[in-house]
Amino acid sequence: MALLELEPRRVIIAVVAGVATLGSALLLAGISAWLIVRAWEMPPVLDLTVAVVAVRALGISRGLFRYFERLATHDAALRGMTSARSRLYERLAEGDPAASAGLRRGDLLSRTGSDVDALGDVVVRALVPIAVAVVLSLAAVITVGVIVPAAGVVLAVALLLAGVVAPWLSASAAARAEADGDAARTRFGEDAVTALDHAAELRVAGRLTSVTDRARAANLESVRATDRSAVPAAFADAAAPLAVGASVLGALLIGVTVFGSDAATMSPTTLGILVLLPLSAFEATAVLPAAAQTLTRARLAARRIVDLLDRADRPVPHGTASADGPGRLRADGLRSGWPGGACTRPVDLDAAPGSRVAIVGSSGSGKTTTVMTLAGLLAPAGGSVTLDGVDLAEIDQAALRRRVAFFAEDAHIFDTSILENLRVARGTVDEFEARAALASVGLGEWVDALPDGVDTVLASGARDISGGQRRRLLLARAILSPAEILLLDEPAEHLDAEDAAHLQRQLLDSGSGLVDPARTVVVVTHSLPAGTAADLVVRIEKNALPTP
Repeated sequence: MALLELEPRRVIIAVVAGVATLGSALLLAGISAWLIVRAWEMPPVLDLTVAVVAVRALGISRGLFRYFERLATHDAALRGMTSARSRLYERLAEGDPAASAGLRRGDLLSRTGSDVDALGDVVVRALVPIAVAVVLSLAAVITVGVIVPAAGVVLAVALLLAGVVAPWLSASAAARAEADGDAARTRFGEDAVTALDHAAELRVAGRLTSVTDRARAANLESVRATDRSAVPAAFADAAAPLAVGASVLGALLIGVTVFGSDAATMSPTTLGILVLLPLSAFEATAVLPAAAQTLTRARLAARRIVDLLDRADRPVPHGTASADGPGRLRADGLRSGWPGGACTRPVDLDAAPGSRVAIVGSSGSGKTTTVMTLAGLLAPAGGSVTLDGVDLAEIDQAALRRRVAFFAEDAHIFDTSILENLRVARGTVDEFEARAALASVGLGEWVDALPDGVDTVLASGARDISGGQRRRLLLARAILSPAEILLLDEPAEHLDAEDAAHLQRQLLDSGSGLVDPARTVVVVTHSLPAGTAADLVVRIEKNALPTP
């Protein structure tokens, strides 16, 4: 609940609206029972007028209060989810970069997306319904207990069965399904995202079938985990109607017994209320099994989110030195790698301001890991990285990010306009700058042909554009960034061979005009085309040395 930072006032308003909703239903049941039995006695019609009006008023008020309750609960939940996501993004941006970079994309999307949604569900489907059920159950038990104490005891036991035992069984089933199926769902998410984003390349490489088969197997494993939890879930579903039947039957038997022994104490209308009132009382507990499942899922989601926050909060040396030199990036004996994994062979690199550097290596050689270390996103496994002679760990991180920027191969394309996607790099980009950058990377004609130009919304994000268009769009984003040192991971990937070679030659030629000659450009690539004007070429070979 602390992750949501809920405002107590808004939650209380939601609970009050929920109590008013089901309170109207409870009163409606009681008055309707009295009206039905009293009408059977055929009294003067004026004796029924107030009850008839009350039934109509309660029927209307129930719908109105339900609407107010929905507004209040969703308002509180959406505000809480916004707060949780904002804080999560801030912590990831300000904390250890390896916290998010070390997760696979599917896992990261799950923790920042569906897991936060699971927290928001707690307000709508658990917190408010549980509070309302407690208040209404107490009111129903007290009301019936005042009429016949024994019937109140029976109702209390039945409500405990429906409101405690059934949710407990339901929560146990949900916990088992989540525990068994969480890893499978994560694997499914990773493989599904990979297949959706890179279907064309995987098909060319002959790997699409294996990826989709893995996704299908993970999904089946998740379904089997759900099936294994079906037995306790079935008992939970059966507990509620059994409790309702036991309560009504018990109230009827007790009421008939009292009515038969002392008709002066128990009138027919009172007996009708005693039998029909419990039916409405169970409306409040009917949602509690689902509330217990929601709480279980939210607890597991919260653990995953807190784990991510803890990773981001790991001690990372943050210096205070300024980064106001000319911009010379140097690596001496640099070895890069993830903690506990293999690291690269020592690499030496000296990128003077305005230089063009190519880092070349085969897949899995550690090119991306090396360039992330050069950006200060990973700590060196060995050797050092300096900017103008100052170790990256000693430089203020905000200042470092303004000087050195890493642009990942699989950077996200957001479900918004092309212009807003470019403003990810710099929020002040205007339409003229955006069109110029897009034209420089070969997307000018494509943008001009769109109905709304740079304001065209990519409703499905990266799925609305081809792999080559996505790569060029990400490159335009990098060009528009204010960073003086651009570290580009596979900027020509997914382009045909001729276009890829031409683009790499432009990036590695300070006189091409694609990138300001004063800015340093480091390009990561599998293969370097002939005829490039790179000032330095660094080759990285595969290595299996463990990280020290």
